[in-house]
Amino acid sequence: MVGALRVTAAALFLLPLALPRLKELKAGDSFKLLVSGLMGIFFPAFMFAWAQTQLNSSVAGILNTLSPVWTMIFGVLLFNQRFKGYALLGVLISFGGTVLLALSRSGASISGFNLYALLIVGACAFYGANLNWIKFKIAGLGSLTITSVSLLFIGPLAAAYLFLATDFVNVLVHTPGAWHGFAFVLLLALMSTAVANLLFVKLISISTPLFASSVTYLMPLVAVGWGVIDGEVLTGWHLAGMLLIITGVYLANKK
Repeated sequence: MVGALRVTAAALFLLPLALPRLKELKAGDSFKLLVSGLMGIFFPAFMFAWAQTQLNSSVAGILNTLSPVWTMIFGVLLFNQRFKGYALLGVLISFGGTVLLALSRSGASISGFNLYALLIVGACAFYGANLNWIKFKIAGLGSLTITSVSLLFIGPLAAAYLFLATDFVNVLVHTPGAWHGFAFVLLLALMSTAVANLLFVKLISISTPLFASSVTYLMPLVAVGWGVIDGEVLTGWHLAGMLLIITGVYLANKK
């Protein structure tokens, strides 16, 4: 339900911007944008929401940083990209820093194996494939066109699922606190789906898929910053994790 609501709301937010841009599309662009919307927004939104019902947030945060790895894999296998050895080393270093930082913040340890983790691994694979798809298949379109029209195409699918396959209306009307949660999902849709995807696609257009995917590693740093503002204690492990992340991102994108 959360994933469907998030995509539907984001599509509605950008609808006024999407409709005028339909006339910019050439033959084949509609299909490419639909594929991009499905890989980059639709499937990951559902998969992350489903996984988080059964998965620890710290583990989910760690797995989310697999996007650069998948970006490299699909770039090599499908788009004939070549990466230097230090790019792979940088990705691995940043991933290690993220693991250290996530565990330092939560005090958690990774034990056992939760099959729901595969949903996030799969979502990251979709992200990696979509990054390369945007860069090498639809780079000629503007970032606003790519984001808004992709959402326009997948929005009806999400809305159909939301109203036909879930008890969304009943929950909203009869569940205490539902409207409060509804407001937060709308905020998530606006900022993390609509606006963030718009900025992300713009970043892809002016850089490389690997560089764009590397911003995933900056999310834990932002989380730590908000934690410090909120009164969390910053330890040496936090600093070590952040240093590894920054070093890895530098190496992964070093010319």
